[in-house]
Amino acid sequence: MPRDPQNGTSKTMSQEMILTNARVVCRDRVIDGGTVVVRDGLIAEVAEGTSALPGALDLDGDYLLPGLIEMHTDNMEKHFVPRPGVLWPSPLAAVLGHDLQVAGAGITTVFDAISVGEYAEKGPRRNILAQSFAGVKHARAEGLTRADHFFHMRCEVSDPCVVEMFEPYAADPLVKLVSVMDHTPGQRQWTDVSKFVQYNKGENWSEQELADKLAFLRDVQDKYAIRHRRIIVDLCRTHGIPLASHDDATEEHVAEAVADGVVIAEFPITMTAAVKAREAGLKTVMGAPNVVRGGSHSGNMSAVDCAREGQLDGLSSDYVPSSLLFAAFVMMETLAMPLNEAIAKVSANVADMVGLTDRGRIAPGLRADLVRVTHTEHTPVVREVWVTGKRVC
Repeated sequence: MPRDPQNGTSKTMSQEMILTNARVVCRDRVIDGGTVVVRDGLIAEVAEGTSALPGALDLDGDYLLPGLIEMHTDNMEKHFVPRPGVLWPSPLAAVLGHDLQVAGAGITTVFDAISVGEYAEKGPRRNILAQSFAGVKHARAEGLTRADHFFHMRCEVSDPCVVEMFEPYAADPLVKLVSVMDHTPGQRQWTDVSKFVQYNKGENWSEQELADKLAFLRDVQDKYAIRHRRIIVDLCRTHGIPLASHDDATEEHVAEAVADGVVIAEFPITMTAAVKAREAGLKTVMGAPNVVRGGSHSGNMSAVDCAREGQLDGLSSDYVPSSLLFAAFVMMETLAMPLNEAIAKVSANVADMVGLTDRGRIAPGLRADLVRVTHTEHTPVVREVWVTGKRVC
């Protein structure tokens, strides 16, 4: 490392990168043939026109986007349990497999949505909870991750053990978001119990087994849901953790969310709930797979319809990381939405929701989290990804 000749101390050399001849997607416009200068991990300059300086990287007219921000994906759980009954033996390997997948999808900041609570006896999620934290912290400490990882705790309020599972992590600085949800039959997403049965058809329950299952789940919901929600909301207030509601369907659900201090309405399942949430000042997030598929897999509200009505603030890849980028381009094409507005729903808007002020836009002074994308006839293709100016994919 070079020495400062005046005082003999170590002097770090500035690291600079110039990306040019790009369609730069800023928050308010797209610069056709623009240049972005990165210095020491931050965006130093955004300019119109191409650069002829030696070392400038010509992007050949590809799009240059801000790194995508994913605030709710359960994708990591698939790497811990790649097959039913199989718990992957290395938490670090599971985390890094997930990390590679999200970074390759252009996601540079990811909120790993870990389920806190479940209704299946001897289910794996209690082990996944502890191992996820251990794996992510190990990977971060060793500088092994490509994306920047935080945690979103998905708290199932009807689970008898949800409070004891969540409480040890409530003060952890990596916990940046908590959602309160209730996936028992008859509630919210499963208001129509037949949809719950269809979703779980792989369980091959007999009629009696199904009746017993429904009775058990309704019993624990009656016993625990209200009390546990109150405790979790209070813990979030104590620790200053932003709170999201989940699968709001009615005006009453939204009113409950407002009373609890919720700031994000995740996956509202009716237009009524989405409209009421935004009227109350909440931000709405829908699933990117819903956009890509042209509808909800559960028969709920279409995310495209929500966007068309001006009620959609952000998107989450949920269970398909690559859907986040894909959905932004689908909205541009199907709704004639300006690309900068569509990309904001997977970057700047989400950063604002979760309080990340240092990223989400291509602007001077912000982190140089950037994605190079070629848009083919059928799908956007991620070609390169940089996190704080370092190429990771």
